[in-house]
Amino acid sequence: MCRRSHYLSAPRGAGDSGAPGTGQRGERGDVMTSDGDAPGGREAVDMTRSSRDHDDVRARLERWLAAQLPAGAAPHITELRPTAATGMSNETLLLSACWHEGGRSRDERLVARLAPDPGDVPVFPRYDLDRQFETIRLVGKLSDVPVPPVWWSEPDPAAIGTPFFVMGHVDGRVPPDVMPYTFGDNWLHDAAPDDQRRLQEATVSVLARLHAVEDPEARFAFLRPDHPGDTPLRRRVAAARAWYDFAAADGFPCALVERGFAWLDAHWPRDEAETVLSWGDSRIGNVLYDGFAPAAVLDWEMATLGPRELDLGWLIYGHRIFDDIAGAYGLPGMPEFMRADDVADHYEALTGHRLRDLAFYGTLAALQYAIVFLRTGARSVHFGEQEPPAEVDDLLHNREPLERMLVGEYWT
Repeated sequence: MCRRSHYLSAPRGAGDSGAPGTGQRGERGDVMTSDGDAPGGREAVDMTRSSRDHDDVRARLERWLAAQLPAGAAPHITELRPTAATGMSNETLLLSACWHEGGRSRDERLVARLAPDPGDVPVFPRYDLDRQFETIRLVGKLSDVPVPPVWWSEPDPAAIGTPFFVMGHVDGRVPPDVMPYTFGDNWLHDAAPDDQRRLQEATVSVLARLHAVEDPEARFAFLRPDHPGDTPLRRRVAAARAWYDFAAADGFPCALVERGFAWLDAHWPRDEAETVLSWGDSRIGNVLYDGFAPAAVLDWEMATLGPRELDLGWLIYGHRIFDDIAGAYGLPGMPEFMRADDVADHYEALTGHRLRDLAFYGTLAALQYAIVFLRTGARSVHFGEQEPPAEVDDLLHNREPLERMLVGEYWT
C-alpha cells in the first residue's frame, strides 16, 4: 500500500522563482503577496499565476508516470498542489507519488515544473524546460554545486497539456520574499551577523565553483543566446532587448526600460573578460539553505554563457532591491549584507578574479527585473487584479532606483 507522504508539511521543497515583485504569499517565488497589509498600510495582492485544472493535471500525470516506470508499477499521486509561493515564470507543482518496484512500495516526494499556458501572460517569450533540465543535470555532473536530483523531462505537451520536467524534493529554507527578509522577523534577518556573513560567503562560493566548470562554451553550447552579437555579453543583452520587445508588443512599452538599454550601450565595459557558465538568476531567494549553507541551487531558466560579473551583479542587486523596498517603508533593512565590496573581495579571494564594471552589471540586472515587472503587471491586468496603469513606468517596482542608476546616483 502507498503511504501518505508528509511532503506538504516538509520545511521546503525545490520550487520556482525569479525576480521579486509585489505580493507573494509564502517563502518562495518572484512575486510577493501576503494576506494583510504591508508596512505603511499598503495592501498586498495575491496574484493569479495559472488557469489550469490541477485535478486534470494530476490524472494525466499519473498516466504519464505509468509509461515512464516498469510494467506493473501502478503509480499513484497521493498529493499534488501548486506551491503557495509559485513564481511568476513557470508553474511549480509539489507532488507525492508512490508505485510498486521490485516487489515493494516506493514513495517519492517530487517537484514538477510546468511551462505556463500562453493564455496566462507568460513572463518569457519562450520556455525550453528541456534545456533547464539538461543544465541542472550537467551542473550536478560537472561540479559540486548542489542542485536537485532530476528525474524526467517531457518536452511533448501532449502528456499533460504543456512541456514539463520532474525533479526530486530537497529540504531546506529560503530567505522569504514575503514579507521581504529585509523587513525583519525572519530567520535570516534575525540571525547573528556572523551567520549572515557565513550565508553570504557560502553563496558567493557557489558562484565561484559554478564558474570553475571547464570548457563551458562546448559543454553548455545549448545555452548560447540565439541573438546577434560578437561577444557573449552582446548576445545576452540582445536577448534581454528581445525579451523587452516581447513585453512591449503586448501593449506595455516602457520609456524607462528603453532609456536603460541606451544607458547600457553608452557604458559598455571595455573588457568583458572570459566566458563562464552563468546561473543567470543568482539571488539568495533561489537557494535552499541547510542552516546557512546552500543545500540546492534552483531556477536555471535564465542560465547562459557570459562574463562572471553577470552572476555577481545579479546577486548584489537581488539583495539591493529588497533593501530598497525596506527603505521605501522606512525600515532599516540590511545594509551590511551583500555589500558589493565584500562580495567582490570574497570572490577574488576564492578565484583570483577581480570583478570589474559592477555598476554596469548591476544596472543590467535591474533592467531585467524591470522587464519581469512589466510582464507580471500585464498578467495582473489580464486577470482583472488591477486596472491598466496611467503610465506604464508605474508597473516597475524598482522605478525610482533604476532612474537613479541611469543618472549615476545609485552605485556609490
